Amino acid sequence: MRVLLFDIDGTLIRSGGAGKAAMEAALKSAFGVAEVRDRVAYSGRTDPGIVRELLDLHGIEPADENATRLEAAYLAQLPGMLKRIRGSVLPGIDEALRRERQGAVVGLLTGNIRAGAEIKLRHYGLWDYFPFGGFADDLLDRDDVARRALAEAERHIGKRVDAADIWVIGDTPLDVQCARAIGAKAVVVATGWHPHEELLACNPDHLLPDFTHAGELLTQWGWI
Repeated sequence: MRVLLFDIDGTLIRSGGAGKAAMEAALKSAFGVAEVRDRVAYSGRTDPGIVRELLDLHGIEPADENATRLEAAYLAQLPGMLKRIRGSVLPGIDEALRRERQGAVVGLLTGNIRAGAEIKLRHYGLWDYFPFGGFADDLLDRDDVARRALAEAERHIGKRVDAADIWVIGDTPLDVQCARAIGAKAVVVATGWHPHEELLACNPDHLLPDFTHAGELLTQWGWI
């Protein structure tokens, strides 16, 4: 049984920056920050890590209570930002997910907290394709999210999964890194913010321009 673990932002969807805009609006509404300093990297990161770095950067104690407050404000802002900022499902994703699969299951491996992931994917009509996932709630390290995703996959299937049968599909070097943390293979699609040369340098097993080029892999994975 192959397990295919998909990242969200830059891999399944491009939100047009709605997530970042929602986080910055939340910082203003929850803590009265007048001007947000644009010094925090979002790509490939976990929401809890971003939240704590934003708090610290703006002179707010990055304690659990403040992190929870910012996350709640972010979730309140996110639906409106997704409606306001035009985004899209990335090429080849919708078509692939609609196809039947034999001998493979799909799940999520994302730096999003679960509630944020659901809001985003429901907005784009993709949430119901993924029966399980590893989310970043209470986790700062993407490698730990990968371990959580693997545990959720085994719980979903009802048995242990051989590392050789796990594929992580993402768009950043951190997706490759977290795949290696669980012994998985890594597929990178160049649909995010990282240049081709940087993605190639992290040595993924496959590098695709976008998911419309995944035909041979889909056959290998048992997608009809």
